[in-house]
Amino acid sequence: MHALPVLLAGLLAGGCWAGTAAGAAVAKSGMASRASEAPRRYTIEQFMATTAISGASFSADEQRILFTSNASGLPNVYSMPVAGGAPTALTNSTKDSHYAVSYFPDDDRVLYTRDQGGNEQNHLYVRELDGKEQDLTPGDKLKASFVGWAGDGSAFYVSSNERDAKSFDLYRYDARSYARTLVFRNEQAFEISAVSRDGRWIALGKINTTADSDVYLYDTQTLALKHLTPHEGVAGQRAAAFDPASQRLLILSDAGTEFKRLQAYELASGQTSELEKADWDIEYSYFSRDGRYRVTGVNADASIAIRVQDAVSGKPVQLPKLPGGEIRGVSFSRSGAKMAFYLNGDRSPNNLVVYDFASQQARQLTQSLSKEIASADLVDSQVVRFKSFDGLAIPSVLYLPKEASPNRKVPALVWVHGGPGGQTMRGYSALMQYFANHGYAVLGINNRGSSGYGKSFFTADDGKHGREPLWDCIEAKTYLAGTGVVDIERIGIIGGSYGGYMTLAAMAFRPEAFKVGIDIFGVSNWLRTLEAIPPYWESFRKALYQEVGDPVKDRDFLVATSPLFHAKEIKKPLMVIQGANDPRVIKPESDEIVAAVKANGVPVEYLVFDDEGHGFSKKKNQIEANRRMLAFLDRYLRP
Repeated sequence: MHALPVLLAGLLAGGCWAGTAAGAAVAKSGMASRASEAPRRYTIEQFMATTAISGASFSADEQRILFTSNASGLPNVYSMPVAGGAPTALTNSTKDSHYAVSYFPDDDRVLYTRDQGGNEQNHLYVRELDGKEQDLTPGDKLKASFVGWAGDGSAFYVSSNERDAKSFDLYRYDARSYARTLVFRNEQAFEISAVSRDGRWIALGKINTTADSDVYLYDTQTLALKHLTPHEGVAGQRAAAFDPASQRLLILSDAGTEFKRLQAYELASGQTSELEKADWDIEYSYFSRDGRYRVTGVNADASIAIRVQDAVSGKPVQLPKLPGGEIRGVSFSRSGAKMAFYLNGDRSPNNLVVYDFASQQARQLTQSLSKEIASADLVDSQVVRFKSFDGLAIPSVLYLPKEASPNRKVPALVWVHGGPGGQTMRGYSALMQYFANHGYAVLGINNRGSSGYGKSFFTADDGKHGREPLWDCIEAKTYLAGTGVVDIERIGIIGGSYGGYMTLAAMAFRPEAFKVGIDIFGVSNWLRTLEAIPPYWESFRKALYQEVGDPVKDRDFLVATSPLFHAKEIKKPLMVIQGANDPRVIKPESDEIVAAVKANGVPVEYLVFDDEGHGFSKKKNQIEANRRMLAFLDRYLRP
């Protein structure tokens, strides 16, 4: 399925199949050992001393690797030797987040991106060999993104909406002079998916609805535009990658099926064949720079299962077996001799690893978990399922405190992910571990409409927000009570972005259900949010209206499902967190719901960060928000 941009990424993740009764049994298993293990309590400062890292690009000589780290307090760009050693900061911002993009193929210049205070108006920058910075996409009120390198490394491609705020044109930049050429003028608000290595072909996406989309192919030589995926019924289809020889385009499609499979479209003949499939959605597939390997990621029940294949023989490549988590984010050096990836688990945040194919040795370059935290004091999550009001099975991710037992029942939170079509997945989350470490169970619910569980499940919330997806969250209380270790009288709801909306909806439309609510960057008034979406979302505006509602045609429905217009019903303590620079859920969304609920005489705590957008980028703000959330829960949910 082709999800809308996730407004705030889910912070959770989880591990084994279970129905309602079985889920309770899974949750109860190990309770005796949990109860006997009193974990050390850690402060939020100790949790946030953990380093968050992402991205990986090898230098031209394959001796160093580029990545993003928030070791300084906010994301900056770093490089470190693949043989191990201390990382070197290449950017030192104390104001705006910087994200690594790529080393240049032939020297040590570096590409990276940043916005201004969370406004999402990203520009692309180059760090020259002497350390000086140059903005490659100068101008006001534009958003630019790196698309990819030409096959020979002589140029790179950048998308920018400088000409028309509603659509992104594609430019080719010379890797030496940075002289640029317009290669595709995007008059139809396509999404730019990929460029072939020979530069001739551009893969484009057209979103029809949240679950229905098409792939187009543009020929830069003939200027011909071809629709590759005509179909009947609902089918989500998008381009994954061109092959190294620029002869085939890999396409992900769920036409005629529940889950996305991988197809190969022959550029010369126009023939399509099936290349790979799974019992879950294939999320992506791409090739190594030298073309020897192909990497595929499968969304397998709240985890991404990585497959690496020899691109010629199709045989699987044996990946190293490492303790502490799952392999994620695979990338290769230019020669294909080395592979970088991240190792991530419930109790272990991302650690960067480099694998040498010749020696078959893996070297872990980072140790991201705070030295003050013992991994044994953290908890593993479980994937569980429960039956909702209409019998639909709702997959969820459960974190239980170690001390939880039938004799020591704990308070709990229902965590709702962003989206609407996001997904709570397995993996390390400082916030979830912080809650669990301080005695709160957390159920990360993948309510109907979540990604990863098939096309029918994904579309089951269309036009039903504030109703059926919310009712799934209400039924989660029954599941939590059935574990035997959660106090049914002490359950709250929390979420970010769309999850923040669900929190407000629960407090307004089912005020009896939850004892407290925490809304993080959440929508309170759909009419205003839909009318104020950024212009660069134009390619999926219609899909968003189909998913949530049209602010003109569906005005009455949107009023009925917007918590702001029903704030008088909110009677339980509420906490609201907002970024002042948020371009997606603007600050008036939170200002007005806070004022309306305060008028009810209800306890409301409001926390605004002047230097954040839609989500947190700075550790100091995360520390403050997380500390305040725990204090709020201890005040109103724990007693």
